[in-house]
Order: sequence, then C-alpha cells, then structure tokens
Amino acid sequence: MWSAGRGRAAGPALLGLLLAISVPGSCAVKTGAGVVTCGSVLKLLNTQHRVRLHSHDIKYGSGSGQQSVTGVEASDDANSYWRIRGGCEGGCPRGSPVRCGQAVRLTHVLTGKNLHTHHFPSPLSHNQEVSAFGEDGEGDDLDLWTVRCSGQHWEREAAVRFQHVGTSVFLSVTGEQYGSPIRGQLEVHGMPSANTHNRWKAMEGIFIKPSVEASAGHDEL
Repeated sequence: MWSAGRGRAAGPALLGLLLAISVPGSCAVKTGAGVVTCGSVLKLLNTQHRVRLHSHDIKYGSGSGQQSVTGVEASDDANSYWRIRGGCEGGCPRGSPVRCGQAVRLTHVLTGKNLHTHHFPSPLSHNQEVSAFGEDGEGDDLDLWTVRCSGQHWEREAAVRFQHVGTSVFLSVTGEQYGSPIRGQLEVHGMPSANTHNRWKAMEGIFIKPSVEASAGHDEL
C-alpha cells in the first residue's frame, strides 16, 4: 500500500520561495545559455524518456517507506521543482556556478526533502530505490550527488548525470510505469552504470545569476 502524508499548500509554498529568491541578482528564465548556479530552483528533464524529476507527499508502500520520487511528463507541475544546494558543510555559495565533479544536494521545493538513495530495491525494476528524505532540507550524507559533466561547469544547455556519492549509482529512468495512486508516473531509480537512461537537462526554473566573486574566480582559472 502507498501512503499519503498530510500534504502542503503547493501554490503558496512555491510562490513564497520563488518570490524570496527573485531579487536583484537573480534571473527568471525557462531555458537558455549559461551555467547552473548554487541556489537556483529548477526542473530536471530525463532526456531519454522525456519526464521531469518529481516528488510528492506520497510514501513508498515497500522498501524504505520514504517519500517517493518519480518522473512526470507534465511541464507545469509545481511538484517538479528542486533547489540546488551544497553539502552539509556548505561549499556552494549562492550564485556560484556548479562545477563538473561537485557534490550537491537537490532539495524538493514543496516538501523540503532531499533527493536520496540507499540499498533498498526499487518497486518496479528492482534497481536501487531513490526517495526524498529529511526535514526542511536537512537529511544525511546519502543526500549527496556528484554532477558528472564535461568541461568546467554545469551548462544549462548540456545534459549531465548525477552520481550518488555514497553508493556510486546514477540517477536513472528506464520507463517502468506506476499504477494507482500515481498512475502514469515513471519509476526513478539508481543504476550502476552510465548510459542513455541517466542523462538530465536543466529546464524551467529560477536561475541565480553568477555572483561577482564567482565570476572573478572563473576569470582567474
């Protein structure tokens, strides 16, 4: 059995966050050239299966029993926004470009839980379960994902991979589809190898403009 939590008011919660970060020094765009920066809020598209990374206040009925993470086709679902944050010790100042090879946390905007994986089998494919874990953005060291990309920084127009720091799996979708109560959504899981199923691209969102300090540091490299 799946279980639903108490839920939150999606509209006000999302609007409040977007207003909070939409201040001078930020840029609201859907897509475009440039780098992904720390503090940005965005949606991630799996380029193979054309679904966006998604979560909601519905828990897995097996495995860990934590909040489920899925893929959805809709581009306008507020439950598909994630915020880019640094690790538990920081290392991702607001506005700094995310480096290829950098470890980040992806925090689900509407529930405050972090993208997470661990040694539980996923419900459909029996790959490694991916869940959302923690409270108000605070979880544990299994919330860290390394951004795998070519070049120096994560470019918004480029497809990247997310490799889990603790277990080395890649964030993936292979097309398995759920039934009720989340009918039509696709399973998201971890796979041990890099392939076409684990390529992701930044899509709609609020992208924080690179800070002056970050830009200066980039010029010196």
